Amino acid sequence: MNRYQDKKVVVLGMAKSGVAVAKLLHRFGAHVVANDQKPREEAAGAEELEALGIRVICGGHPDDLIHPGISLVVKNPGIPYEAAPVARALELGIPVVTEVELAYQVSRAPMIGITGSNGKTTTTTLIGLILREAGIDALTGGNIGTVLCGLAEEARPDQWLVAELSSFQLMGTAAFRPKIGVLLNVYPAHLDYHHTMDEYRAAKWKLFANQTADDIAILPYDQADACPDLQSLAAQVYFFSKHRPVPRGTYVENGSILFVGAAGEREEILPVEKLSVAHLDNALAAALACKLAGADNGSIARVLESFAGVEHRMEYVATIAGVKYYNDSKATNAEAASRALQALKEPVVWICGGLDRGVTFHDLIPVIQPRVKAVVAFGETAPILLARAKEAGINTLIHVDTVEKAVIAASEAASPGDAVLLSPACASWDMFPSFEVRGSMFKDVVHRLKTSLA
Repeated sequence: MNRYQDKKVVVLGMAKSGVAVAKLLHRFGAHVVANDQKPREEAAGAEELEALGIRVICGGHPDDLIHPGISLVVKNPGIPYEAAPVARALELGIPVVTEVELAYQVSRAPMIGITGSNGKTTTTTLIGLILREAGIDALTGGNIGTVLCGLAEEARPDQWLVAELSSFQLMGTAAFRPKIGVLLNVYPAHLDYHHTMDEYRAAKWKLFANQTADDIAILPYDQADACPDLQSLAAQVYFFSKHRPVPRGTYVENGSILFVGAAGEREEILPVEKLSVAHLDNALAAALACKLAGADNGSIARVLESFAGVEHRMEYVATIAGVKYYNDSKATNAEAASRALQALKEPVVWICGGLDRGVTFHDLIPVIQPRVKAVVAFGETAPILLARAKEAGINTLIHVDTVEKAVIAASEAASPGDAVLLSPACASWDMFPSFEVRGSMFKDVVHRLKTSLA
């Protein structure tokens, strides 16, 4: 990090990660300018940075913000590369990175990096819990909500730094190299940012770009198109699979999760029926990463049996009149909703809908047909999802305009032994500021319904 002494650095975006990066670089002697489009009164951390002597510019991007004297630009992951200051930096040949790159540079701890279209937070959480259960010190951060560079600066060489990583974050890396990299899956998502599936897949694949033969790459054996170029990997490759044996890694055989090592040794970890994790593939990936990080089978099994889940991700909310209610508001794409529907064994009353990104949802028809008894839809995509449900032969189709009405309608359509599942298959921004708000509203209505019927 001493390379930044007396260098001029621009930090674009003053969310939590931007403020943390600005402070980090300032401590290492860089001349930092923090910039945000938002007006000063909305830019959290502005006063704190200025008190440290860091220059703060709010309310837009001045034309002279990026110039040949700048050595580095660190951008908020969500800022597109077409944004004027980013495009200008790239035109001048100035490196543009995200906070993940700085975290890697400052960290003394080896990293486990987890990415994928779906399941990142659950898998990251599981890995952290299992390692700690096994007596292995681990810190968890990144896209999961804790700024990674703040953890990285404090991390010790005898700890693991477990990081959830989005495609936005990975696209802005250069030297980043996790000791263990985990790719869960790749499905169409964020194409408004990445433009093409090839670009999106390439961003995910950067997780492995700098790995060597001393590192480990963990890949989904059941999704070949997520792994387009195995020959390019220098790392040791392990796989996980729900459906078939793998050369080495974790898979399911005769109802149990098995681990196969590099020398062909086989070990049973636990029966699948004992899992409390909603999605088997997340459990397989987490078990494999932890096994390779040194965790014992007993610790892996104990966490996979007792895991209570992550909020808004197949989160059990309550049982009312014999009907189970689940909050999967984080399911912001069709594949995530498909996984949620397939995870439930009960007949499902499905609550769905949200922001219209031009998705047809035809791929959901064979998933809906054998599982869903009624569909309650809201938001911009409600007519599309109800049309697909009708094509799937679902007779009970309900269009509502609020979460409260959705829960009430679902409760009336459900019978004892059913499950009501909020798994929208869409982003939340047509009606809500975030998927968290959407999920919290759902839970609040469910709890009020339970109280009213008590």
